Amino acid sequence: MKQILFAGAIGLFLTLIGTPLLIKLLARKGYGQFIRDDGPREHHSKRGTPTMGGIAFILATLIAYFLTKLITGSPTSFSGLLVLFLMTGMGLVGFLDDYIKIVKQRSLGLRAKAKMAGQLIVGIAFAVLALQFADQRGNTPASTKLSFVTDFGWTIGPVLFVVWALFMILAMSNGVNLTDGLDGLATGASVMVFGAYTFIGVWQFQESCANAATLTNPAACFEVRDPLDLAVVASALMGACFGFLWWNTSPAKIFMGDTGSLALGGALAGLAICSRTELLIALLGGLFVLITLSVVIQVGSFKLTRRRVFRMAPLQHHFELKGWSEVLVVVRFWIIQGMCVIVGLGLFYAGWAADK
Repeated sequence: MKQILFAGAIGLFLTLIGTPLLIKLLARKGYGQFIRDDGPREHHSKRGTPTMGGIAFILATLIAYFLTKLITGSPTSFSGLLVLFLMTGMGLVGFLDDYIKIVKQRSLGLRAKAKMAGQLIVGIAFAVLALQFADQRGNTPASTKLSFVTDFGWTIGPVLFVVWALFMILAMSNGVNLTDGLDGLATGASVMVFGAYTFIGVWQFQESCANAATLTNPAACFEVRDPLDLAVVASALMGACFGFLWWNTSPAKIFMGDTGSLALGGALAGLAICSRTELLIALLGGLFVLITLSVVIQVGSFKLTRRRVFRMAPLQHHFELKGWSEVLVVVRFWIIQGMCVIVGLGLFYAGWAADK
Protein backbone atom coordinates (compact mmCIF):
# COMPACT_ATOMS: atom_id res chain seq x y z
CA MET A 1 0.00 0.00 0.00
CA LYS A 2 3.04 2.27 0.31
CA GLN A 3 2.99 2.54 -3.47
CA ILE A 4 -0.35 4.32 -3.39
CA LEU A 5 0.84 6.86 -0.82
CA PHE A 6 4.11 7.47 -2.64
CA ALA A 7 2.42 7.88 -6.04
CA GLY A 8 -0.15 10.36 -4.74
CA ALA A 9 2.36 12.39 -2.74
CA ILE A 10 4.90 12.57 -5.57
CA GLY A 11 2.24 13.53 -8.13
CA LEU A 12 0.95 16.27 -5.80
CA PHE A 13 4.44 17.64 -5.09
CA LEU A 14 5.49 17.68 -8.75
CA THR A 15 2.47 19.66 -9.97
CA LEU A 16 2.57 22.05 -7.03
CA ILE A 17 6.13 23.07 -7.88
CA GLY A 18 6.14 22.29 -11.60
CA THR A 19 2.97 24.05 -12.72
CA PRO A 20 4.20 27.61 -11.91
CA LEU A 21 7.35 26.87 -13.90
CA LEU A 22 5.20 25.79 -16.83
CA ILE A 23 3.06 28.92 -16.43
CA LYS A 24 6.16 31.12 -16.74
CA LEU A 25 7.38 29.19 -19.79
CA LEU A 26 4.04 29.35 -21.60
CA ALA A 27 3.52 33.02 -20.72
CA ARG A 28 7.00 33.88 -22.00
CA LYS A 29 6.17 32.21 -25.33
CA GLY A 30 2.74 33.85 -25.48
CA TYR A 31 0.79 30.58 -25.55
CA GLY A 32 -2.49 32.04 -24.29
CA GLN A 33 -6.10 30.85 -24.42
CA PHE A 34 -8.64 32.01 -26.99
CA ILE A 35 -12.05 32.92 -25.52
CA ARG A 36 -15.36 32.58 -27.37
CA ASP A 37 -16.98 35.94 -28.11
CA ASP A 38 -20.49 34.48 -27.69
CA GLY A 39 -19.81 33.19 -24.17
CA PRO A 40 -20.31 34.90 -20.80
CA ARG A 41 -18.70 38.34 -20.78
CA GLU A 42 -16.83 37.59 -17.56
CA HIS A 43 -14.70 35.09 -19.51
CA HIS A 44 -13.19 37.75 -21.76
CA SER A 45 -10.78 38.72 -18.99
CA LYS A 46 -9.28 35.21 -19.25
CA ARG A 47 -8.04 35.78 -22.79
CA GLY A 48 -4.30 35.15 -22.93
CA THR A 49 -4.16 32.92 -19.82
CA PRO A 50 -1.54 30.20 -20.46
CA THR A 51 -3.04 26.92 -21.68
CA MET A 52 -1.75 23.41 -22.44
CA GLY A 53 -1.42 22.98 -18.66
CA GLY A 54 -2.25 19.30 -19.04
CA ILE A 55 1.45 18.86 -19.74
CA ALA A 56 2.07 19.41 -16.02
CA PHE A 57 -0.11 16.62 -14.65
CA ILE A 58 0.66 14.19 -17.49
CA LEU A 59 4.39 14.42 -16.79
CA ALA A 60 3.81 14.44 -13.02
CA THR A 61 1.71 11.28 -13.24
CA LEU A 62 4.28 9.45 -15.35
CA ILE A 63 7.17 10.47 -13.09
CA ALA A 64 5.19 9.66 -9.93
CA TYR A 65 4.32 6.18 -11.19
CA PHE A 66 7.80 5.17 -12.33
CA LEU A 67 9.57 6.83 -9.39
CA THR A 68 7.24 4.98 -7.02
CA LYS A 69 8.19 1.71 -8.68
CA LEU A 70 11.87 2.59 -8.34
CA ILE A 71 11.57 3.57 -4.66
CA THR A 72 9.50 0.55 -3.61
CA GLY A 73 11.17 -1.97 -5.90
CA SER A 74 7.76 -3.06 -7.17
CA PRO A 75 7.29 -4.25 -10.75
CA THR A 76 5.18 -2.40 -13.28
CA SER A 77 2.09 -4.09 -14.70
CA PHE A 78 0.60 -4.28 -18.17
CA SER A 79 -2.69 -2.83 -16.92
CA GLY A 80 -0.99 0.20 -15.35
CA LEU A 81 1.23 0.79 -18.37
CA LEU A 82 -1.73 0.55 -20.75
CA VAL A 83 -3.72 3.18 -18.84
CA LEU A 84 -0.66 5.46 -18.84
CA PHE A 85 -0.22 4.83 -22.57
CA LEU A 86 -3.84 5.78 -23.23
CA MET A 87 -3.55 8.91 -21.09
CA THR A 88 -0.32 10.02 -22.77
CA GLY A 89 -1.47 9.17 -26.30
CA MET A 90 -4.72 11.09 -25.94
CA GLY A 91 -2.82 13.93 -24.31
CA LEU A 92 -0.49 14.06 -27.33
CA VAL A 93 -3.46 14.38 -29.68
CA GLY A 94 -4.79 17.19 -27.50
CA PHE A 95 -1.37 18.86 -27.42
CA LEU A 96 -1.19 18.93 -31.22
CA ASP A 97 -4.67 20.47 -31.27
CA ASP A 98 -3.69 23.13 -28.70
CA TYR A 99 -0.39 23.83 -30.43
CA ILE A 100 -2.02 24.47 -33.79
CA LYS A 101 -4.71 26.66 -32.19
CA ILE A 102 -2.31 28.82 -30.25
CA VAL A 103 1.08 28.72 -31.94
CA LYS A 104 -0.11 28.43 -35.53
CA GLN A 105 -3.05 30.80 -34.84
CA ARG A 106 -5.61 28.44 -36.41
CA SER A 107 -8.70 28.84 -34.22
CA LEU A 108 -10.10 25.37 -34.84
CA GLY A 109 -6.84 23.56 -34.15
CA LEU A 110 -6.42 20.16 -35.77
CA ARG A 111 -8.70 19.35 -38.66
CA ALA A 112 -11.64 17.28 -37.41
CA LYS A 113 -10.58 14.23 -39.42
CA ALA A 114 -6.99 14.46 -38.22
CA LYS A 115 -8.06 14.81 -34.59
CA MET A 116 -10.44 11.86 -34.87
CA ALA A 117 -7.77 9.80 -36.63
CA GLY A 118 -5.33 10.44 -33.81
CA GLN A 119 -7.86 9.44 -31.17
CA LEU A 120 -8.82 6.31 -33.12
CA ILE A 121 -5.20 5.20 -33.52
CA VAL A 122 -4.49 5.56 -29.80
CA GLY A 123 -7.82 4.02 -28.80
CA ILE A 124 -7.55 1.02 -31.12
CA ALA A 125 -3.96 0.35 -30.01
CA PHE A 126 -5.07 0.40 -26.37
CA ALA A 127 -8.10 -1.84 -26.98
CA VAL A 128 -6.14 -4.44 -28.95
CA LEU A 129 -3.26 -4.55 -26.46
CA ALA A 130 -5.68 -4.72 -23.51
CA LEU A 131 -6.83 -8.15 -24.71
CA GLN A 132 -3.26 -9.47 -24.69
CA PHE A 133 -0.79 -10.25 -21.87
CA ALA A 134 -2.76 -12.86 -19.92
CA ASP A 135 -1.46 -13.65 -16.42
CA GLN A 136 -1.17 -17.10 -14.86
CA ARG A 137 -4.90 -17.16 -14.17
CA GLY A 138 -5.68 -16.28 -17.79
CA ASN A 139 -6.79 -12.71 -16.99
CA THR A 140 -5.94 -10.01 -19.53
CA PRO A 141 -6.05 -6.29 -18.64
CA ALA A 142 -9.48 -6.02 -20.29
CA SER A 143 -12.31 -8.47 -20.85
CA THR A 144 -14.63 -9.09 -23.78
CA LYS A 145 -17.50 -9.28 -21.28
CA LEU A 146 -19.45 -6.17 -20.38
CA SER A 147 -19.03 -5.05 -16.80
CA PHE A 148 -20.71 -2.92 -14.15
CA VAL A 149 -19.25 -3.72 -10.73
CA THR A 150 -17.75 -6.90 -12.17
CA ASP A 151 -18.03 -8.70 -15.49
CA PHE A 152 -21.49 -10.01 -16.23
CA GLY A 153 -22.68 -12.62 -18.69
CA TRP A 154 -22.69 -10.80 -22.03
CA THR A 155 -19.58 -11.59 -24.08
CA ILE A 156 -19.27 -9.25 -27.06
CA GLY A 157 -16.17 -10.67 -28.74
CA PRO A 158 -12.89 -8.90 -29.57
CA VAL A 159 -14.14 -6.84 -32.54
CA LEU A 160 -17.14 -5.41 -30.72
CA PHE A 161 -14.96 -4.91 -27.65
CA VAL A 162 -12.66 -2.63 -29.66
CA VAL A 163 -15.70 -0.64 -30.86
CA TRP A 164 -17.06 -0.47 -27.29
CA ALA A 165 -13.69 0.62 -25.89
CA LEU A 166 -13.40 3.33 -28.55
CA PHE A 167 -16.87 4.60 -27.67
CA MET A 168 -15.93 4.80 -23.98
CA ILE A 169 -12.63 6.55 -24.69
CA LEU A 170 -14.17 9.12 -27.04
CA ALA A 171 -17.17 9.68 -24.77
CA MET A 172 -15.09 10.29 -21.64
CA SER A 173 -12.55 12.45 -23.47
CA ASN A 174 -15.26 14.64 -24.98
CA GLY A 175 -17.09 14.72 -21.64
CA VAL A 176 -14.06 16.06 -19.78
CA ASN A 177 -13.33 18.43 -22.67
CA LEU A 178 -16.86 19.90 -22.52
CA THR A 179 -16.67 20.18 -18.72
CA ASP A 180 -13.41 22.10 -18.91
CA GLY A 181 -15.08 25.48 -19.37
CA LEU A 182 -14.80 27.01 -15.89
CA ASP A 183 -11.80 27.46 -13.61
CA GLY A 184 -11.09 24.20 -11.78
CA LEU A 185 -14.36 22.48 -12.71
CA ALA A 186 -13.00 19.54 -14.72
CA THR A 187 -9.87 19.22 -12.56
CA GLY A 188 -11.79 19.05 -9.28
CA ALA A 189 -14.33 16.60 -10.69
CA SER A 190 -11.52 14.39 -12.02
CA VAL A 191 -9.83 14.34 -8.60
CA MET A 192 -12.98 12.82 -7.10
CA VAL A 193 -13.24 10.09 -9.74
CA PHE A 194 -9.55 9.19 -9.47
CA GLY A 195 -10.00 9.01 -5.70
CA ALA A 196 -12.87 6.58 -6.26
CA TYR A 197 -10.71 4.41 -8.51
CA THR A 198 -7.95 4.40 -5.93
CA PHE A 199 -10.44 2.95 -3.44
CA ILE A 200 -11.83 0.49 -6.02
CA GLY A 201 -8.35 -0.76 -6.90
CA VAL A 202 -7.42 -1.33 -3.26
CA TRP A 203 -10.70 -3.14 -2.57
CA GLN A 204 -10.34 -5.33 -5.64
CA PHE A 205 -6.78 -6.20 -4.61
CA GLN A 206 -7.87 -7.20 -1.11
CA GLU A 207 -10.73 -9.27 -2.49
CA SER A 208 -8.90 -10.63 -5.53
CA CYS A 209 -9.62 -14.15 -6.74
CA ALA A 210 -5.85 -14.63 -6.78
CA ASN A 211 -6.09 -14.62 -2.97
CA ALA A 212 -9.17 -16.86 -2.87
CA ALA A 213 -7.54 -19.27 -0.41
CA THR A 214 -7.40 -16.56 2.26
CA LEU A 215 -10.82 -14.97 1.62
CA THR A 216 -13.78 -15.65 3.86
CA ASN A 217 -16.04 -15.76 0.79
CA PRO A 218 -14.17 -16.66 -2.43
CA ALA A 219 -17.43 -16.46 -4.41
CA ALA A 220 -17.38 -12.64 -4.08
CA CYS A 221 -13.82 -12.19 -5.35
CA PHE A 222 -12.75 -9.94 -8.25
CA GLU A 223 -11.13 -11.28 -11.44
CA VAL A 224 -9.07 -8.18 -12.26
CA ARG A 225 -5.54 -8.58 -13.58
CA ASP A 226 -3.64 -5.81 -11.76
CA PRO A 227 -5.98 -4.04 -9.30
CA LEU A 228 -3.27 -2.70 -6.99
CA ASP A 229 -1.30 -1.17 -9.84
CA LEU A 230 -4.45 0.46 -11.18
CA ALA A 231 -4.87 2.00 -7.73
CA VAL A 232 -1.29 3.30 -7.95
CA VAL A 233 -2.01 4.92 -11.33
CA ALA A 234 -5.27 6.41 -10.02
CA SER A 235 -3.49 7.75 -6.93
CA ALA A 236 -0.75 9.35 -9.05
CA LEU A 237 -3.42 10.99 -11.20
CA MET A 238 -5.38 12.15 -8.16
CA GLY A 239 -2.30 13.71 -6.58
CA ALA A 240 -1.16 15.32 -9.82
CA CYS A 241 -4.62 16.81 -10.47
CA PHE A 242 -4.85 18.04 -6.88
CA GLY A 243 -1.57 19.94 -7.26
CA PHE A 244 -2.67 21.32 -10.62
CA LEU A 245 -5.97 22.45 -9.09
CA TRP A 246 -4.02 24.80 -6.78
CA TRP A 247 -3.12 26.83 -9.87
CA ASN A 248 -6.20 26.05 -11.97
CA THR A 249 -8.86 27.09 -9.46
CA SER A 250 -10.52 30.51 -9.78
CA PRO A 251 -8.95 32.78 -10.83
CA ALA A 252 -7.04 30.26 -12.93
CA LYS A 253 -3.39 30.94 -13.61
CA ILE A 254 -3.36 28.21 -16.27
CA PHE A 255 -5.83 26.09 -18.23
CA MET A 256 -5.40 22.39 -18.99
CA GLY A 257 -6.43 22.77 -22.65
CA ASP A 258 -7.26 19.80 -24.87
CA THR A 259 -3.88 18.42 -23.81
CA GLY A 260 -5.25 17.85 -20.33
CA SER A 261 -8.92 17.14 -21.01
CA LEU A 262 -8.29 14.41 -23.59
CA ALA A 263 -5.64 12.86 -21.35
CA LEU A 264 -7.94 12.80 -18.31
CA GLY A 265 -10.80 11.36 -20.33
CA GLY A 266 -8.52 8.65 -21.68
CA ALA A 267 -7.25 7.82 -18.19
CA LEU A 268 -10.80 7.55 -16.81
CA ALA A 269 -11.89 5.25 -19.63
CA GLY A 270 -8.75 3.15 -19.26
CA LEU A 271 -9.26 2.71 -15.52
CA ALA A 272 -12.91 1.73 -16.07
CA ILE A 273 -12.03 -0.85 -18.72
CA CYS A 274 -9.09 -2.40 -16.87
CA SER A 275 -10.89 -2.50 -13.51
CA ARG A 276 -13.97 -4.13 -15.10
CA THR A 277 -16.28 -1.24 -14.08
CA GLU A 278 -17.16 -0.03 -17.57
CA LEU A 279 -20.79 0.92 -16.99
CA LEU A 280 -20.12 2.18 -13.46
CA ILE A 281 -17.98 5.00 -14.90
CA ALA A 282 -21.19 6.61 -16.23
CA LEU A 283 -22.20 7.16 -12.59
CA LEU A 284 -18.76 7.80 -11.07
CA GLY A 285 -18.19 10.43 -13.77
CA GLY A 286 -21.81 11.57 -13.65
CA LEU A 287 -21.01 15.27 -14.04
CA PHE A 288 -19.17 14.62 -17.32
CA VAL A 289 -22.16 12.60 -18.57
CA LEU A 290 -24.64 15.30 -17.51
CA ILE A 291 -22.72 18.07 -19.26
CA THR A 292 -22.30 15.97 -22.41
CA LEU A 293 -26.04 15.25 -22.45
CA SER A 294 -26.76 18.96 -22.20
CA VAL A 295 -24.87 19.52 -25.46
CA VAL A 296 -26.61 16.59 -27.16
CA ILE A 297 -30.02 17.89 -26.04
CA GLN A 298 -29.21 21.44 -27.14
CA VAL A 299 -28.00 20.42 -30.59
CA GLY A 300 -30.81 17.90 -31.09
CA SER A 301 -33.50 20.35 -30.02
CA PHE A 302 -32.19 23.11 -32.27
CA LYS A 303 -31.97 20.85 -35.30
CA LEU A 304 -35.46 19.43 -34.77
CA THR A 305 -37.39 22.47 -33.53
CA ARG A 306 -35.04 25.42 -34.15
CA ARG A 307 -35.36 26.15 -30.42
CA ARG A 308 -32.76 25.96 -27.67
CA VAL A 309 -33.43 24.22 -24.36
CA PHE A 310 -30.59 26.02 -22.56
CA ARG A 311 -29.40 29.59 -22.89
CA MET A 312 -26.02 28.15 -23.81
CA ALA A 313 -24.41 24.74 -23.84
CA PRO A 314 -22.48 23.13 -22.19
CA LEU A 315 -24.68 23.27 -19.09
CA GLN A 316 -22.31 25.27 -16.86
CA HIS A 317 -22.57 28.30 -19.18
CA HIS A 318 -26.37 28.15 -19.04
CA PHE A 319 -26.24 28.84 -15.31
CA GLU A 320 -23.65 31.57 -15.77
CA LEU A 321 -25.97 33.35 -18.20
CA LYS A 322 -28.75 33.00 -15.60
CA GLY A 323 -26.64 35.09 -13.22
CA TRP A 324 -24.75 32.51 -11.18
CA SER A 325 -21.14 33.47 -10.48
CA GLU A 326 -18.45 31.21 -11.88
CA VAL A 327 -17.34 30.08 -8.42
CA LEU A 328 -20.94 29.27 -7.45
CA VAL A 329 -21.41 27.11 -10.54
CA VAL A 330 -18.14 25.28 -9.94
CA VAL A 331 -18.80 24.54 -6.27
CA ARG A 332 -22.36 23.36 -6.89
CA PHE A 333 -21.25 21.17 -9.80
CA TRP A 334 -18.50 19.73 -7.57
CA ILE A 335 -21.23 18.86 -5.05
CA ILE A 336 -23.15 17.05 -7.80
CA GLN A 337 -20.00 15.19 -8.82
CA GLY A 338 -19.27 14.26 -5.21
CA MET A 339 -22.78 12.83 -4.86
CA CYS A 340 -22.27 10.79 -8.05
CA VAL A 341 -19.03 9.35 -6.66
CA ILE A 342 -20.66 8.49 -3.31
CA VAL A 343 -23.58 6.72 -5.01
CA GLY A 344 -21.21 4.96 -7.44
CA LEU A 345 -18.99 3.66 -4.65
CA GLY A 346 -22.10 2.63 -2.72
CA LEU A 347 -23.30 0.56 -5.68
CA PHE A 348 -19.81 -0.91 -6.09
CA TYR A 349 -19.81 -2.07 -2.47
CA ALA A 350 -23.42 -3.24 -2.65
CA GLY A 351 -22.63 -5.29 -5.77
CA TRP A 352 -19.76 -6.97 -3.94
CA ALA A 353 -21.79 -7.54 -0.78
CA ALA A 354 -24.69 -9.03 -2.77
CA ASP A 355 -22.39 -11.83 -3.96
CA LYS A 356 -21.39 -12.76 -0.41
